[in-house]
Amino acid sequence: MTFISLMLAAAGIFALFVPDQLMTLLNVPRSDSLLVVIQLMGALYFSFALMNWTAKDSAIGGIYARPVSLANFSHFLIGTLLLIKYQLSHPFSLPITLALVVYTMFASLFYWLVFHATGIVVPKSEE
Repeated sequence: MTFISLMLAAAGIFALFVPDQLMTLLNVPRSDSLLVVIQLMGALYFSFALMNWTAKDSAIGGIYARPVSLANFSHFLIGTLLLIKYQLSHPFSLPITLALVVYTMFASLFYWLVFHATGIVVPKSEE
């Protein structure tokens, strides 16, 4: 959760304060309305980072911190699907591919947390 928090915070701050450079990196023509949308996305990423940071020391998985793990799972799964759709309908883009790899990894991890993990670590007793 710490790594995800830091990653989302960095992405959020980047999108909030330098949306022009983000648009240049993605080869998107400048548009004032798109700048606002990117900054709103940055606010969302930063907010997710704060949520994850406050939950980082909690037991997560199964019924524990379920809203946090479910919100992260839905974000990363939907993001993965959108990035796949984009990659299939546009020319190859390295930044999009890297984002796709990261999103797929986190979607898989949160899938495991939501649907398979119990959130409780049971130490094995010595026999």
